Amino acid sequence: MDLKSEILKLKKEKNVLILAHNYQLPEVQDVADYVGDSLGLSRQAAKTSQKIILFCGVHFMAETAAITCPDKKVLIPDLAAGCSLAETITANQLRNWKKEHPNAVTVGYVNTSAEVKAELDYCCTSSNAVNVVRAVPENKEILFLPDMFLGSYVAKVTNRKNMFIWAGECHVHAGIRSQDVQEKLQKLNTAEFLVHPECSCTSSVMYDIASGDYGNRQVQVLSTEGMMNHAKNSQAKKFVVATETGILYRMRKQNPNKEFYPVSENAVCKYMKMITLDKVYASLKEEKYQVKVPKNIADKAQLAIERMLAIS
Repeated sequence: MDLKSEILKLKKEKNVLILAHNYQLPEVQDVADYVGDSLGLSRQAAKTSQKIILFCGVHFMAETAAITCPDKKVLIPDLAAGCSLAETITANQLRNWKKEHPNAVTVGYVNTSAEVKAELDYCCTSSNAVNVVRAVPENKEILFLPDMFLGSYVAKVTNRKNMFIWAGECHVHAGIRSQDVQEKLQKLNTAEFLVHPECSCTSSVMYDIASGDYGNRQVQVLSTEGMMNHAKNSQAKKFVVATETGILYRMRKQNPNKEFYPVSENAVCKYMKMITLDKVYASLKEEKYQVKVPKNIADKAQLAIERMLAIS
Protein backbone atom coordinates (compact mmCIF):
# COMPACT_ATOMS: atom_id res chain seq x y z
CA MET A 1 0.00 0.00 0.00
CA ASP A 2 1.24 3.46 -0.93
CA LEU A 3 0.70 5.26 2.38
CA LYS A 4 1.19 8.75 1.00
CA SER A 5 -1.45 8.25 -1.72
CA GLU A 6 -3.89 6.67 0.73
CA ILE A 7 -3.46 9.55 3.19
CA LEU A 8 -4.01 12.17 0.49
CA LYS A 9 -7.09 10.28 -0.70
CA LEU A 10 -8.55 9.92 2.81
CA LYS A 11 -7.77 13.55 3.62
CA LYS A 12 -9.81 14.67 0.62
CA GLU A 13 -12.69 12.24 1.28
CA LYS A 14 -13.02 13.22 4.94
CA ASN A 15 -12.24 16.93 4.36
CA VAL A 16 -9.44 16.92 6.95
CA LEU A 17 -6.87 19.68 7.46
CA ILE A 18 -3.42 18.22 8.16
CA LEU A 19 -1.00 20.50 10.00
CA ALA A 20 2.68 19.64 10.51
CA HIS A 21 5.37 21.37 12.52
CA ASN A 22 8.72 22.26 10.93
CA TYR A 23 10.42 19.54 13.01
CA GLN A 24 8.29 16.67 11.67
CA LEU A 25 9.70 13.85 9.52
CA PRO A 26 10.02 14.76 5.81
CA GLU A 27 7.37 12.25 4.69
CA VAL A 28 4.92 13.69 7.23
CA GLN A 29 5.58 17.24 6.05
CA ASP A 30 4.87 16.10 2.50
CA VAL A 31 1.27 15.07 3.25
CA ALA A 32 0.43 18.22 5.25
CA ASP A 33 -1.69 21.10 3.99
CA TYR A 34 0.43 23.53 5.98
CA VAL A 35 3.90 23.23 7.53
CA GLY A 36 5.09 25.90 9.94
CA ASP A 37 5.93 27.01 13.46
CA SER A 38 3.64 27.03 16.50
CA LEU A 39 2.20 30.47 15.78
CA GLY A 40 1.53 29.75 12.11
CA LEU A 41 -0.07 26.40 12.89
CA SER A 42 -2.28 27.99 15.56
CA ARG A 43 -3.45 30.62 13.08
CA GLN A 44 -4.19 28.02 10.41
CA ALA A 45 -6.21 25.94 12.88
CA ALA A 46 -8.18 28.98 14.07
CA LYS A 47 -9.26 30.06 10.59
CA THR A 48 -10.03 26.72 8.92
CA SER A 49 -13.58 25.76 7.98
CA GLN A 50 -12.77 22.04 8.01
CA LYS A 51 -14.33 20.07 10.84
CA ILE A 52 -11.40 17.73 11.48
CA ILE A 53 -7.80 18.82 12.13
CA LEU A 54 -5.04 16.21 12.17
CA PHE A 55 -2.15 17.75 14.08
CA CYS A 56 1.30 16.37 13.35
CA GLY A 57 3.24 17.87 16.20
CA VAL A 58 3.44 17.45 19.96
CA HIS A 59 0.57 17.33 22.44
CA PHE A 60 0.49 20.98 23.59
CA MET A 61 0.12 22.07 19.95
CA ALA A 62 -2.94 19.86 19.44
CA GLU A 63 -4.34 21.14 22.75
CA THR A 64 -3.96 24.73 21.54
CA ALA A 65 -5.86 23.86 18.36
CA ALA A 66 -8.60 22.19 20.43
CA ILE A 67 -8.92 25.35 22.56
CA THR A 68 -9.11 27.73 19.58
CA CYS A 69 -11.44 25.42 17.62
CA PRO A 70 -13.94 24.01 20.15
CA ASP A 71 -16.38 23.02 17.39
CA LYS A 72 -13.80 20.89 15.57
CA LYS A 73 -12.38 17.41 16.14
CA VAL A 74 -8.62 17.67 16.73
CA LEU A 75 -6.61 14.47 16.27
CA ILE A 76 -2.98 13.66 17.04
CA PRO A 77 -1.36 10.53 15.55
CA ASP A 78 0.38 9.61 18.82
CA LEU A 79 -0.88 10.71 22.24
CA ALA A 80 2.57 10.07 23.75
CA ALA A 81 4.20 12.82 21.67
CA GLY A 82 4.95 15.19 24.52
CA CYS A 83 7.39 18.05 25.12
CA SER A 84 10.27 18.18 27.62
CA LEU A 85 9.94 21.97 27.89
CA ALA A 86 6.19 21.91 28.57
CA GLU A 87 6.80 19.41 31.37
CA THR A 88 9.11 21.80 33.27
CA ILE A 89 6.18 23.67 34.84
CA THR A 90 2.77 22.63 36.18
CA ALA A 91 -0.31 24.75 36.79
CA ASN A 92 0.16 24.36 40.55
CA GLN A 93 3.77 25.57 40.37
CA LEU A 94 2.63 28.58 38.34
CA ARG A 95 -0.14 29.41 40.82
CA ASN A 96 2.39 29.37 43.67
CA TRP A 97 4.78 31.59 41.67
CA LYS A 98 1.96 34.06 40.99
CA LYS A 99 1.24 34.27 44.73
CA GLU A 100 4.83 35.47 45.24
CA HIS A 101 4.27 38.23 42.64
CA PRO A 102 0.56 39.14 43.00
CA ASN A 103 0.69 42.16 40.68
CA ALA A 104 2.77 40.58 37.92
CA VAL A 105 1.65 39.87 34.35
CA THR A 106 2.21 36.24 33.34
CA VAL A 107 3.58 35.58 29.86
CA GLY A 108 3.85 31.94 28.89
CA TYR A 109 5.46 30.33 25.89
CA VAL A 110 3.01 28.29 23.81
CA ASN A 111 5.08 25.22 24.80
CA THR A 112 2.94 24.66 27.89
CA SER A 113 -0.02 22.50 28.87
CA ALA A 114 -3.61 23.74 28.60
CA GLU A 115 -3.79 23.87 32.41
CA VAL A 116 -0.81 26.24 32.50
CA LYS A 117 -2.24 28.38 29.69
CA ALA A 118 -5.41 28.78 31.76
CA GLU A 119 -3.28 30.61 34.39
CA LEU A 120 -1.65 33.02 31.92
CA ASP A 121 -2.37 36.62 30.94
CA TYR A 122 -0.57 36.25 27.61
CA CYS A 123 0.60 33.34 25.53
CA CYS A 124 3.49 33.82 23.07
CA THR A 125 5.70 31.99 20.61
CA SER A 126 9.37 32.53 19.82
CA SER A 127 8.34 34.64 16.82
CA ASN A 128 6.27 37.17 18.80
CA ALA A 129 7.60 36.89 22.40
CA VAL A 130 9.46 40.20 22.13
CA ASN A 131 6.35 42.05 20.91
CA VAL A 132 4.16 40.43 23.57
CA VAL A 133 6.51 41.60 26.34
CA ARG A 134 6.65 45.08 24.79
CA ALA A 135 2.84 45.18 24.94
CA VAL A 136 2.95 44.93 28.74
CA PRO A 137 3.25 48.31 30.55
CA GLU A 138 6.85 48.91 31.65
CA ASN A 139 5.92 49.42 35.30
CA LYS A 140 4.41 45.92 35.48
CA GLU A 141 6.46 42.95 36.67
CA ILE A 142 6.46 40.04 34.23
CA LEU A 143 6.65 36.34 35.03
CA PHE A 144 8.01 34.66 31.89
CA LEU A 145 7.82 30.90 31.51
CA PRO A 146 8.93 28.23 31.02
CA ASP A 147 12.00 28.61 28.75
CA MET A 148 14.91 30.38 30.46
CA PHE A 149 16.93 30.89 27.27
CA LEU A 150 14.06 32.46 25.35
CA GLY A 151 13.24 34.50 28.46
CA SER A 152 16.81 35.75 28.80
CA TYR A 153 16.89 36.65 25.12
CA VAL A 154 13.59 38.57 25.33
CA ALA A 155 14.68 40.40 28.49
CA LYS A 156 17.90 41.45 26.76
CA VAL A 157 16.20 42.65 23.55
CA THR A 158 13.47 44.57 25.40
CA ASN A 159 15.84 45.81 28.12
CA ARG A 160 13.25 44.70 30.67
CA LYS A 161 14.58 44.89 34.25
CA ASN A 162 11.45 43.68 36.09
CA MET A 163 11.10 40.33 34.34
CA PHE A 164 11.35 37.06 36.29
CA ILE A 165 12.18 33.94 34.30
CA TRP A 166 11.28 30.31 35.03
CA ALA A 167 14.23 27.88 34.89
CA GLY A 168 12.89 25.52 32.20
CA GLU A 169 14.54 24.33 29.01
CA CYS A 170 13.98 22.28 25.86
CA HIS A 171 16.33 19.28 26.03
CA VAL A 172 17.09 19.57 22.29
CA HIS A 173 17.90 23.28 22.20
CA ALA A 174 19.67 23.19 25.56
CA GLY A 175 21.97 20.56 24.09
CA ILE A 176 23.25 22.92 21.37
CA ARG A 177 26.46 24.23 22.88
CA SER A 178 28.64 27.23 22.08
CA GLN A 179 31.42 24.76 21.30
CA ASP A 180 29.25 23.19 18.57
CA VAL A 181 28.63 26.64 17.13
CA GLN A 182 32.28 27.66 17.05
CA GLU A 183 33.44 24.40 15.49
CA LYS A 184 30.85 24.51 12.70
CA LEU A 185 31.34 28.21 11.95
CA GLN A 186 35.11 27.74 11.68
CA LYS A 187 34.57 25.10 9.01
CA LEU A 188 32.00 27.20 7.13
CA ASN A 189 33.49 30.66 7.37
CA THR A 190 31.27 32.28 4.69
CA ALA A 191 27.95 30.92 5.96
CA GLU A 192 25.23 32.95 7.65
CA PHE A 193 24.36 31.79 11.15
CA LEU A 194 20.67 31.29 12.10
CA VAL A 195 19.99 30.53 15.77
CA HIS A 196 16.75 29.77 17.62
CA PRO A 197 16.24 31.77 20.87
CA GLU A 198 15.57 28.54 22.83
CA CYS A 199 19.18 27.42 22.32
CA SER A 200 21.42 27.40 25.37
CA CYS A 201 24.05 29.16 23.26
CA THR A 202 21.79 32.17 22.60
CA SER A 203 23.04 34.25 25.53
CA SER A 204 26.69 33.69 24.63
CA VAL A 205 25.94 34.33 20.95
CA MET A 206 24.38 37.70 21.80
CA TYR A 207 27.39 38.57 23.94
CA ASP A 208 29.73 37.54 21.13
CA ILE A 209 27.80 39.67 18.63
CA ALA A 210 28.02 42.69 20.96
CA SER A 211 31.73 42.06 21.41
CA GLY A 212 32.31 41.88 17.67
CA ASP A 213 33.53 38.28 17.84
CA TYR A 214 31.64 37.32 14.69
CA GLY A 215 33.25 40.07 12.64
CA ASN A 216 31.31 40.62 9.42
CA ARG A 217 29.39 37.34 9.61
CA GLN A 218 25.61 37.71 9.47
CA VAL A 219 24.00 36.29 12.64
CA GLN A 220 20.21 36.14 13.07
CA VAL A 221 18.30 35.05 16.20
CA LEU A 222 14.98 33.83 14.77
CA SER A 223 11.97 31.57 15.28
CA THR A 224 11.74 28.58 12.94
CA GLU A 225 9.42 30.45 10.57
CA GLY A 226 11.68 33.48 10.83
CA MET A 227 14.55 31.24 9.73
CA MET A 228 12.52 30.02 6.76
CA ASN A 229 11.70 33.55 5.61
CA HIS A 230 15.25 34.79 6.11
CA ALA A 231 16.78 31.87 4.20
CA LYS A 232 14.44 32.53 1.27
CA ASN A 233 15.18 36.26 1.11
CA SER A 234 18.90 36.28 1.93
CA GLN A 235 21.54 36.62 -0.76
CA ALA A 236 23.75 34.15 1.11
CA LYS A 237 24.26 30.66 -0.33
CA LYS A 238 25.29 28.82 2.83
CA PHE A 239 23.64 28.74 6.27
CA VAL A 240 24.52 27.18 9.62
CA VAL A 241 21.30 26.45 11.49
CA ALA A 242 20.98 26.10 15.28
CA THR A 243 17.65 24.41 15.97
CA GLU A 244 16.05 20.96 15.64
CA THR A 245 17.28 19.27 12.44
CA GLY A 246 13.79 18.62 11.04
CA ILE A 247 13.63 22.15 9.66
CA LEU A 248 16.48 21.44 7.22
CA TYR A 249 14.21 19.35 4.97
CA ARG A 250 11.86 22.28 4.31
CA MET A 251 14.76 24.72 3.98
CA ARG A 252 16.45 22.60 1.32
CA LYS A 253 13.17 21.90 -0.46
CA GLN A 254 12.28 25.60 -0.73
CA ASN A 255 15.83 26.75 -1.51
CA PRO A 256 17.38 24.12 -3.82
CA ASN A 257 20.25 26.41 -4.81
CA LYS A 258 21.36 27.04 -1.22
CA GLU A 259 23.16 24.87 1.33
CA PHE A 260 22.06 24.30 4.94
CA TYR A 261 24.12 22.76 7.73
CA PRO A 262 22.97 21.86 11.25
CA VAL A 263 25.08 23.15 14.12
CA SER A 264 24.59 19.71 15.65
CA GLU A 265 23.40 16.51 13.97
CA ASN A 266 22.24 15.39 17.43
CA ALA A 267 19.64 18.18 17.75
CA VAL A 268 16.74 15.77 17.22
CA CYS A 269 13.45 15.84 19.16
CA LYS A 270 12.40 12.25 19.85
CA TYR A 271 8.85 13.42 20.55
CA MET A 272 8.45 15.14 17.17
CA LYS A 273 9.81 12.04 15.45
CA MET A 274 7.18 9.82 17.11
CA ILE A 275 4.70 10.92 14.43
CA THR A 276 5.20 8.55 11.48
CA LEU A 277 3.34 8.10 8.21
CA ASP A 278 1.83 4.83 9.51
CA LYS A 279 0.43 6.64 12.55
CA VAL A 280 -0.89 9.50 10.42
CA TYR A 281 -2.74 7.00 8.23
CA ALA A 282 -4.19 5.10 11.20
CA SER A 283 -5.31 8.28 12.94
CA LEU A 284 -6.90 9.60 9.75
CA LYS A 285 -8.63 6.34 8.86
CA GLU A 286 -10.03 5.59 12.32
CA GLU A 287 -10.31 9.24 13.45
CA LYS A 288 -8.55 8.20 16.64
CA TYR A 289 -6.64 9.95 19.40
CA GLN A 290 -8.83 13.00 19.73
CA VAL A 291 -7.39 15.73 21.92
CA LYS A 292 -9.96 17.32 24.21
CA VAL A 293 -9.58 20.13 26.73
CA PRO A 294 -12.18 20.48 29.54
CA LYS A 295 -14.39 23.52 28.90
CA ASN A 296 -13.53 25.30 32.17
CA ILE A 297 -9.80 25.12 31.33
CA ALA A 298 -10.27 25.90 27.64
CA ASP A 299 -12.38 28.99 28.37
CA LYS A 300 -9.70 30.41 30.69
CA ALA A 301 -6.84 29.58 28.29
CA GLN A 302 -8.65 31.07 25.30
CA LEU A 303 -8.02 34.69 26.26
CA ALA A 304 -4.22 34.25 26.58
CA ILE A 305 -4.11 32.45 23.22
CA GLU A 306 -6.27 35.10 21.53
CA ARG A 307 -3.87 37.76 22.76
CA MET A 308 -0.97 35.76 21.29
CA LEU A 309 -2.71 35.46 17.91
CA ALA A 310 -3.49 39.20 17.89
CA ILE A 311 0.16 40.25 18.35
CA SER A 312 2.39 39.69 15.34
